[in-house]
Amino acid sequence: MTTLMTYAGPADDRAPVIRTGGVPLVPAAFTWPLCATCSGPMMFLAQLPVDDPGAHVSGSVTDARHILSVFMCQNDPGLCEEWDPFAGGNQAFLFPGSGLAAVVVPTDGVTLVPETCGINCAAVDEDDYHTARSQWSQAHGRPVRDVLGQLAGTPSWLQADETPACPSCGRAMGFVAQLEEGHDHRTSMNFGGGGRGYAFACTPCGKGSFLWQC
Repeated sequence: MTTLMTYAGPADDRAPVIRTGGVPLVPAAFTWPLCATCSGPMMFLAQLPVDDPGAHVSGSVTDARHILSVFMCQNDPGLCEEWDPFAGGNQAFLFPGSGLAAVVVPTDGVTLVPETCGINCAAVDEDDYHTARSQWSQAHGRPVRDVLGQLAGTPSWLQADETPACPSCGRAMGFVAQLEEGHDHRTSMNFGGGGRGYAFACTPCGKGSFLWQC
């Protein structure tokens, strides 16, 4: 079984739903992350639910035990090592699923994806991600590009397995989701041109991680 994340149309940029783009929902003490290389504010990419394996997935992130918020520097693409999970060009934050509010967005830097995309979750009875999204596309008469990624399960790596180790406990981090660049090249995220992003979390340690491959 593969849980696909499919394009559900434009979403409100502060909605408490699974989405790419828009404004992140964060705890009160949150500070917008800065790139370790260029010192500019990062771009917010997505908010994703993190829950127990097998838990029902709804469209609302507030139903999940935790939310993973993913950021990546796009102030000088390709020069800030934003593909690497530990180089400081991206960050992923694990938040509780409640008590969150929209953060104030910095006025400088490249901080927001051009489109806020709502996400529906579709379970497909197929273990292979590529086969699952082809089956979904054919069944619904929609382009494959409307599949925005996969939630939980097993990552479909474009290169070698790069599952990160938790910086706190050293154990392999749990896979949260993989992200395609987007349904429209004019508003898509930048994972090197045709790449794919991978988000992970260690819930006992409260840590998140992100990387991309192409």
